[in-house]
Amino acid sequence: MTHELKKIVKQHLVYKAHGLQSVLATVVALDGSSYRRPGVRMLICENGELTGAVSGGCVEKEIVFQASTVFASGKSKMMTYDGRFRLGCEGILYILLEPFAPDKSFLDAFETIIDQRKPFSITAQYLKEYGEHEHLGSIFVIAGKEYHLEPKQKKEPKLELFEQEMLPSYKLVLVGGEHDAVQLSQLALQMGWEVKVCTVPEEEKTLTDFPGIDALWNTQPLEMPVAQIDEQTAVVLMTHSYVKDLKYLFALKNTAPMYFGLLGPSKRREKLFGEFIDLYPDEDYDFFDTIHGPAGLNIGAETPEEIAIAILSEILAVIRNQEPMMLKDKQKGIHH
Repeated sequence: MTHELKKIVKQHLVYKAHGLQSVLATVVALDGSSYRRPGVRMLICENGELTGAVSGGCVEKEIVFQASTVFASGKSKMMTYDGRFRLGCEGILYILLEPFAPDKSFLDAFETIIDQRKPFSITAQYLKEYGEHEHLGSIFVIAGKEYHLEPKQKKEPKLELFEQEMLPSYKLVLVGGEHDAVQLSQLALQMGWEVKVCTVPEEEKTLTDFPGIDALWNTQPLEMPVAQIDEQTAVVLMTHSYVKDLKYLFALKNTAPMYFGLLGPSKRREKLFGEFIDLYPDEDYDFFDTIHGPAGLNIGAETPEEIAIAILSEILAVIRNQEPMMLKDKQKGIHH
C-alpha cells in the first residue's frame, strides 16, 4: 500500500500548487467482508477529483459527499458505510476522513524514507461512531519521529487504534531488454511497482524504450548494482541469451530477492545450472533452489502480454505465500 500513499502525496502537492485543499480517506476498520481491506486510502480534492480508491467504486461517491463537511469545517470525522444493504460484500466500512495538509518537515521525511526504501508506520486514532470526535487522525512515525496530520491532535486512550506497518514499495528488476520485458515492465508499473531494467551497453537501449520505468541499468553483468536488490525486490532474468544469462546468474548469486524468476524451458534451465557448476566449481549452489524457472504460472499464456500476467501472478503467489487456485474452489473467504 506504500505505492498508493506515494501517489496520494504526489497528487496532494499538485493540488496545493493550485491552491486546492485535500481530504484523506482511510479505511480503519471493517465488520464483515469488503472489496478491499483496512489500510487502503484515497485522496479527495475540493474540486471533486479522486486519487486512489477504497472499494470497487461503490463507496467513493458517498465519501466525496461526506468529505464536503470536512472541507467546510477543517475537522476530521468518521463515516460508516453499510454494504449489506447496497452491495454484495456484506460488510460495514469505518472510514476516517481528515484534512490532508502535511507540512514541509513531514514531506521531507516522507521523501527521504521512500528514497531510502525503509519501513515506517501509521497509527490512526478512530471511533466506530459517525461524526466529528476530538483527536481523530493519523500519526506517521518516520525514522523514529512522529508527524501528526492534525497539529493539535493528542493521543486519546478512549479512541481505538488502527496500526499499520508500511514496507517499501515492491520493486521489479528485469534483466533483459527485449519486447517481453517491455510488456512486463508496463504491467508492473500499472500495479504501482518500482521498475528497473538492466541491459548491456551493446544493446543500445535507452529509457525511452521502457516508458515510465524508474531506472535503466545500462552496464555489464558484473557491474550490475546488485546492492539495490533488497527483500522487497523481485528479479526476472530474461535476456534471451544463454551466454548473458550465465554472466548475470553469477552476478546475482549472492542476492536475496523476494522472488527470482528465470525465463525459458526446464531443459535450458538445467543446462544453464550445469554449465554454471562447471565454470564455477567452488561456488555455493544453494541459490539454485530459490529460482523459479520456467518463470510464471501455467495459465496457457502465449503472447508477451499473457506471459507477463503469468509471471506477475507467480510473483504475487510467492511473496504472499499462496497456493494458486480458482477462487470458486476456495473453501474459506477470499482474504482468509
